Amino acid sequence: MLFCSISFMVFFVVLLCIYWALPWQRARVWLLVAASFYFYATWNKWLAVLLCISTFVDYLLALGMEKASTARKRKLFLCMSLFANLGLLCYFKYTNFFLLSLDEILIAMGAPSWFRSLRVIIPIGISFYTFEAINYMVDVYQGRIRAERNFVDFLLFILFFPHLVSGPIVRARDFLPQIKRPKHCDWVRLHLGLQYFLMGLFKKLAIADRMALFADPVFDHALDHPTSTVWIAMFAYAMQVYCDFSGYTDMAIGTAHMLGYKLAENFNMPYLAANISEFWNRWHISLSSWLRDYLFIPLGGSRGSEWKTRRNLLITMTLCGLWHGAAWPFVGFGFLQGWLLILHRAFHRWCRSRPRLDAALRSQLGTAFRIAFTFVCFCLSLVIFRSSSFSSAFDMYRRLLTAAPTVEQVLPDSLLVLAPKVEPPPVFGFWLTAGIMLAGHLLGRSGIWIRPALRLPAPMLGFSYAVLFGLALLLEPQGAKPFIYFQF
Repeated sequence: MLFCSISFMVFFVVLLCIYWALPWQRARVWLLVAASFYFYATWNKWLAVLLCISTFVDYLLALGMEKASTARKRKLFLCMSLFANLGLLCYFKYTNFFLLSLDEILIAMGAPSWFRSLRVIIPIGISFYTFEAINYMVDVYQGRIRAERNFVDFLLFILFFPHLVSGPIVRARDFLPQIKRPKHCDWVRLHLGLQYFLMGLFKKLAIADRMALFADPVFDHALDHPTSTVWIAMFAYAMQVYCDFSGYTDMAIGTAHMLGYKLAENFNMPYLAANISEFWNRWHISLSSWLRDYLFIPLGGSRGSEWKTRRNLLITMTLCGLWHGAAWPFVGFGFLQGWLLILHRAFHRWCRSRPRLDAALRSQLGTAFRIAFTFVCFCLSLVIFRSSSFSSAFDMYRRLLTAAPTVEQVLPDSLLVLAPKVEPPPVFGFWLTAGIMLAGHLLGRSGIWIRPALRLPAPMLGFSYAVLFGLALLLEPQGAKPFIYFQF
């Protein structure tokens, strides 16, 4: 049930009306649990049941951990939970990846093929709710929060449909207290939630799905396009993946606000980051902070030698890449991000011993250069993220960096008739969309739009929302595309 579909909007409007019509707080909690289960079950009811069973196991293990009399027993309960959660994640998401990788190794060594892929349905959003369950269990183990006594409340924490399938990754210590907090229908909060939802809808339909028209054909057949078109496709995919995921996050935050809950911000204009470290503090913030708190710091963080810090960065970012998908290009993407962070640390230390260079880079012109350089570096790394294989990524890089001959130049005239015709997409729509995104980022950074927006009368606000909604539907390409992060 896509957030941008008519079926979801009908589902949510009906739910919202019933939700605020109920006079009892506990009845609202039960309603949200039932609605969240239905939301997931519309995709696969048996996996929805499996998710509830897994949640019940974590609920019991957390209670047992808190009641354990010794540290050894507490650690045993934690290990049982980690084994169960990571075991489900590895089975559903990574079994075929490891089997096929092992099979490729055997074939390369001259051995016969032994393994075949299993028919496994990957639960949507399994990476997200697995990380949420792990953060809850670790926080209970470390004494940051108490184990939740009410199973329905804990089930809502995991199942809450706005963040269930694509995040943001919610911390138990932030969400569980909100369940018990009394809620009242608040027009200001409903208004804020509507703003978030419409903004996310516009990002998804009018920008992300349209940028897919520029990116998808080129990534599928990079060598059939001229170099300029491949560069446009790379930047188009950067805009697509950002507006697709941040658009989902905005809609998730908006629907949560309208139900009286607050989810954490997940993006903070990452394409205005001046270095790669700042970028990862602005992009997918809930994942970056989770990896920092539950992986990088337990590994030792930056407390040891520089070599250990680099090791920890590489391990963390490589696993971050693997978290995104069960394919070697995702692993390569994460490994590359780790090296970019390492190089930035080394360059930052080198600049501190050169005050003039450091001052020049921190000037307005130097900052603009750093922002542009960081953006281009990230876009180049996204080529690996988007490509189905390393060979496809190599084709993209080869065409990006060299004006290789096209199909028309290689094939003789007699075979051109048989070659598939791939028309380059028109570039005016791309540059218009890029200009709108740049203007929106600059306005958002300056904040000059806030005061005039607050003074707009209600009829004008309503008209602007209707225009935004209409533009999103008008500019949507034929057939809405699934959210990119549903596969993660």
